[in-house]
Amino acid sequence: MRLEARHYTFIGLAITVVAAMLVGYQPEVEPSPDTIRMYEYIESLPEGSVVLLSFDHEASSLPEIRPLAVALLRHVFSRNLRPVGVALLAEGTGVGYGLMRQVAKEYDKTYGEDFVYLGFRPQYIAAILSMGESIPATFPEDYLGRPFAEYPILSGVKTYDDIAGVISVADGSFTQHWIEYGHGRYGVRISAFVTAAMVTTYDPYLASGQLHAMVGGLRGAAEYEKLIGIGGSGARGMLAQTSSHLYVILLIIIGNVIYFRARQKGGEA
Repeated sequence: MRLEARHYTFIGLAITVVAAMLVGYQPEVEPSPDTIRMYEYIESLPEGSVVLLSFDHEASSLPEIRPLAVALLRHVFSRNLRPVGVALLAEGTGVGYGLMRQVAKEYDKTYGEDFVYLGFRPQYIAAILSMGESIPATFPEDYLGRPFAEYPILSGVKTYDDIAGVISVADGSFTQHWIEYGHGRYGVRISAFVTAAMVTTYDPYLASGQLHAMVGGLRGAAEYEKLIGIGGSGARGMLAQTSSHLYVILLIIIGNVIYFRARQKGGEA
C-alpha cells in the first residue's frame, strides 16, 4: 500500500496524542462559573436527598457523556445523596445502569438503599408528565423488574415534590423537554450535564433561570473533576484534545508556509 500525504497526517496525529498521554502533562483547567454553580448546587443539598438522574443520550456520544456522568455520580455519592436513575432514550438505559453500578462500588453503596435505577419508559414527554402526577404509577417496577414499593430509597417518593431536582445527562434536545414540561408545568428544578455541541442551545435557558445549572463537554468534565478533587477521563480527554488541536494548528502553519513559498517561486519564474 502506497502511503499518501493524508496517511502521514493521521499517523502524525496518532503519534502526537500517544506521546502526550505518555508524558502525562495535564493542561491547567480553571473551572467556569457555570461548572462552579453546578458544584455548589450539589454541595447545598442535604444528605439523603433524592436526586433524579435522567440518562438522555445515545450510545454514540458515550466518549463525551461518560466522563460527565462519572464525575456527577462521584460527587453525588460522596455527598451521600440518593440518586434515582431513569432514561428517556432506550440507548441510554443500559449505559446509565452500568455507570451507576460502577461508581456505586467505589463508594460501597447498596442498590435499593443508596441508589436505584428505574429504567426506560417510551414516549418521553408523556413519561415526564406522568412522573409529575405519580412516579410509582409511571415506574411500577425498577430496571430489574422488582416492585417500586420494595425499595427503602423510594419510600415517600411520589411526585417531583418529593425529590431535590432532576439532572439530565444529555447529548440532544431531551433536556429541553425536561425544562418545558418538568419545570414549566410542575416547577421541578432542572440541571444538566451535556455534550459541548449542546451548550449554546441551553445557554438561553440558563440565563433565564429555567435551567438551574449546566456543565458542558469534556472541558466541563475536567473542570468538575478538579472541583471534586478526583481525576478521571475528563482530564485525560482534555489532554488528548489539546494535543490534537496544537497538532492541527502546527499543520495549518506548515501548510501556509509551503503554499506561500511555492507561490513566491512561481511568481519569480
